[in-house]
Amino acid sequence: MRTITLKMLAAELRLSPGTVSKALKGSHEISEATREKVMDMARRLDYVPNPYASSLRRRTSKTIGVVLPAMADSFFSMTIEGIEAVAGDKGYHVLIYLSHESYYKEAAIVKDFQSGRVDGVLISLSGETWNTDHLHTLTDKNIPVVYFDRVCEENDVARIATDDMEAGFAAASHLLEAGCKRLLFLSPSDNLAIIKRRLAGCRKAAPGIASLLCIGDLHQQHLRIREALAMPDRPDGIIASVESLGYATYQACTSLGLEIPSDVKVVAFSNMPTASLLHPSLTTVEQPAFEIGKTAATVLFKGIEKGYNHLSEESRMIPSVLVPRGSTAKA
Repeated sequence: MRTITLKMLAAELRLSPGTVSKALKGSHEISEATREKVMDMARRLDYVPNPYASSLRRRTSKTIGVVLPAMADSFFSMTIEGIEAVAGDKGYHVLIYLSHESYYKEAAIVKDFQSGRVDGVLISLSGETWNTDHLHTLTDKNIPVVYFDRVCEENDVARIATDDMEAGFAAASHLLEAGCKRLLFLSPSDNLAIIKRRLAGCRKAAPGIASLLCIGDLHQQHLRIREALAMPDRPDGIIASVESLGYATYQACTSLGLEIPSDVKVVAFSNMPTASLLHPSLTTVEQPAFEIGKTAATVLFKGIEKGYNHLSEESRMIPSVLVPRGSTAKA
């Protein structure tokens, strides 16, 4: 079955495409009789408007780009739900790109956006990103950019995140209250500002007894954590700064015969729905992922609709919540 275009519909009606377009949109410039004639023919021919064609005429793509470092983390899947909720109401499509924690991959994706492929960009930085010069090119081309979760402090753009220093402080304080004496902070990167803030909060709560273990390679997580737990002065409290490190800690403890929480207590930054089903249930710092995504998208569309990209005054800080469970229970 052939697809009926606006030009084909206009030819069938012996009217100009412009007149037919205005009639379909209910323009007051077109008489009621002509509008009814056009609508009747559109129904009979099963005409469906092409949103992409109209977008091109308006020099917009009706699409936003979302750049994520990974999708293995439940946080990002919940964030996408929040973004989609806003984009869908606005009639926009969402293109999702993965940087796979690579700065160069991230820069290549951003370069692709410069062609006008998207009307705005939401980005959570990769673990390797040491500067954001590649993102300046987007704002120079008047393409609004909003950072979420993994943000950059230097750029004059909107940042939607949670108070990571306060969250790190709360996690470490909780372990100290549970009786821990030696804390180990597990990190996937030493570049990310978000991780540095969480570590700073941890060390503020536990000065002198909180050490850092940076594990950049996903395939080395279990081995490196196992090595740390096998030491004579092993930690008795672990803060996993990302969800995957929480899983790896459980695996390492099982392989060494260590009991959680009697031998080691564990807190993980995680929005994992199954945290309460683990044995023991996992104490988590839960970020407001859906709200972060929804807020970031709302701010981005404000920039798109108003035609400006200086959105730094729209930055938001949304609190996280510590949820105590079995992995940090007192003896």
